Amino acid sequence: MQETGAGPSSSWGELFTGKQAIASLVLSGGIALHAVNTYISATMLPSITADIGGLDYYAWNTSLFILAAIISAAVAGKVLQRIGARQSFFLAGLVFMTGSGLAAIAPNMAIMLLGRSVQGAGGGLIFTFCYSMIAFMYPERLWSRAFALISGTWGITTLFGPAIGGIFAELGVWRAGFGVLVPITILYIIATLSLLPKHRSVHAVPVGQLGLLAGSVLVLSITSVFEEVIWSILGVALSVAMILLLMKREQKASTRLFPKGALAWGSPLFFVFASMALLILCVNTEFFMPFYLQKLFAVFPLWAGYIAATVSIGWASMEVYSARFTDQAMRRVVNVGPVLMALGLITLAVVLPTGTEGNLMLLSVVTLALICIGAGIGIGWPHLGVFALHLTPDDDKENAASALATVQTFAVAFGTALAGLIANSTGFNSTVGTAGIANSAFWLFSSFAVFGILGIFSARKITNWHVSADLKEAETHF
Repeated sequence: MQETGAGPSSSWGELFTGKQAIASLVLSGGIALHAVNTYISATMLPSITADIGGLDYYAWNTSLFILAAIISAAVAGKVLQRIGARQSFFLAGLVFMTGSGLAAIAPNMAIMLLGRSVQGAGGGLIFTFCYSMIAFMYPERLWSRAFALISGTWGITTLFGPAIGGIFAELGVWRAGFGVLVPITILYIIATLSLLPKHRSVHAVPVGQLGLLAGSVLVLSITSVFEEVIWSILGVALSVAMILLLMKREQKASTRLFPKGALAWGSPLFFVFASMALLILCVNTEFFMPFYLQKLFAVFPLWAGYIAATVSIGWASMEVYSARFTDQAMRRVVNVGPVLMALGLITLAVVLPTGTEGNLMLLSVVTLALICIGAGIGIGWPHLGVFALHLTPDDDKENAASALATVQTFAVAFGTALAGLIANSTGFNSTVGTAGIANSAFWLFSSFAVFGILGIFSARKITNWHVSADLKEAETHF
């Protein structure tokens, strides 16, 4: 496998010198803030539901959070163009901070879900702003490493999110887990106001496509509450129909949510975004890991958080390793990712249902499978982002950068909602013994392994490109 730098005269050190250092600080800081908040609730939710109730809406804590993030991510590019970088980050931080405060004082699940939704809206803005600024704050030769930096930051930070949540849960002060985000957000807002440039232009918002995208997730979230299979089938059917309608509308619309060709079946850009979505879709099963570890293996909340977060170890370490590759090697490592993902998910589907208290050997296998899943994302993720930017015309690059965040956010929301639907309909809410919970673990991870297998075929389309430096020429091979 060919190993070369991420670009001519490119090195990791360049990301942390001069103007690039400012960009790296602001962008990685924003990603870290959103990532911690996305995963901090995973290990606190058992304590939260025990305190304020709402177990039936367990998955909604993440589904509504990400649904709000999808909506805000889709309009983030327009906000950035209209009011500039400084004001955009200030607005996002203010919304995020408000949601954190609401979650911290929530007396019941309804207020908690409201707070998580507001948090998601602010986090989605911050997350998308960070992605959107890459093409404008770094030279092209540093794009791969910039993508690896912010995506690796996401991976590393998710290691701390569940762990921090586990600490607050064990201390019995889960509210502080949300409250501590308020002063941290204030510091981040101050930093962005001091460091970011002004940047503005005006474009319309694709309201129709945005509604279909959000609706596809909302339908799954609503039907996931019901345990009857008929509701699951109906929810999936309606959600898929909305996605297909979105694809059709996007190709004809004058104002697009994605860059041109991104949702056109068979185009290179379609398979790049499809590969990204399938990888993120699969990793969303991690959200349920602390619950399964606590219920099936009798693991304490803190340790359940650490074990679940080992996904981040595989993700971040493999991303740093993979960022060195270019040309043919980039496409080869993209092909390896979904294979690792599928293997990890299949292993969890087999091992988790057999869990017993204190079985260290099975816990070791679970940990290795989670690391494998993380490596499946990390090994190809930075290159997929670069492929997307290279395959997009210069006048559409800002839309492409926003679309990268939108796809990732949508995949998280759709995956979490679908996972909640599968889990709830297969015994997740069982209160008698652990047989129902074990059954839900099997169906959840075996079902999501199918997406890993689909990712293998999608990535194969990318690795079949026979191109040199200019990836835009790949369009002639489809």
